[in-house]
Amino acid sequence: MKRRDFITLLGGAAVAYPLAIQAQQPKKVRRIGVLWHAGSPQEEDVYLRVLTKAFNDLGYVEGKNLELEQRFPAEQPERFRTLARELVDSNVDVIVAVTALGAVMAKQATSTIPIVFVVAPDPVGTRLVESLAHPGGNATGLSLMVPDLSGKHLALLKEAIPNLARVAFLFDPREPIASRGRAAYLNAAKVLSLSFRPVEVTSPDAIEQAFSAIAQDGFDGAIVAGALMFNERVRVCAFSNLSLSGILCTNGAA
Repeated sequence: MKRRDFITLLGGAAVAYPLAIQAQQPKKVRRIGVLWHAGSPQEEDVYLRVLTKAFNDLGYVEGKNLELEQRFPAEQPERFRTLARELVDSNVDVIVAVTALGAVMAKQATSTIPIVFVVAPDPVGTRLVESLAHPGGNATGLSLMVPDLSGKHLALLKEAIPNLARVAFLFDPREPIASRGRAAYLNAAKVLSLSFRPVEVTSPDAIEQAFSAIAQDGFDGAIVAGALMFNERVRVCAFSNLSLSGILCTNGAA
């Protein structure tokens, strides 16, 4: 995801909740929990600066009327649950969940603290919200609508690669969207008469092996999705350029 896109998404999500209205009363200190995906503030620096600016624009300044409680799971799925619970137990006013997995873990940990997810591939399918039109509950944010747009994604890849015949879907099965995303792309591939293979990737070291395997088997292109692929986007692009005609990232990673 590009820095400019993150500003837009976070700004929109922030306005969606009463936090923006509460900015008219800046004397009260608001405690905001942030569940990131990387392992340190340094790794999240570009987005952390955007987050700080977004709150400043709403009248909140850290150290004056804003306190950020930040947690860094270091892309380890098992840590998201623990850190989400920590934020709930610390009684923050709002939780900002940067990833879909973080949002799901926060939702499981609380039904009362408002949750803002920055982007989620399928918030309805993962039960973050009841519907896009009427979220209900305590969570809101922006959706990538992956199941609904899977056909469009593949159509765009086919347009970019006219001879596209075989496409792989690289994903982390631990992601909340994994099973629904795989099914959606499989159905879309059938409509476009494309050969389709789901490929599970659960660690950065497995990325090169995955790309080498699908290239050796004659695949022309790939769809990649999820936080792991986003975090390792430099490696993903490097390996895909060496082995495939084209690649499409569904999470803003490229």
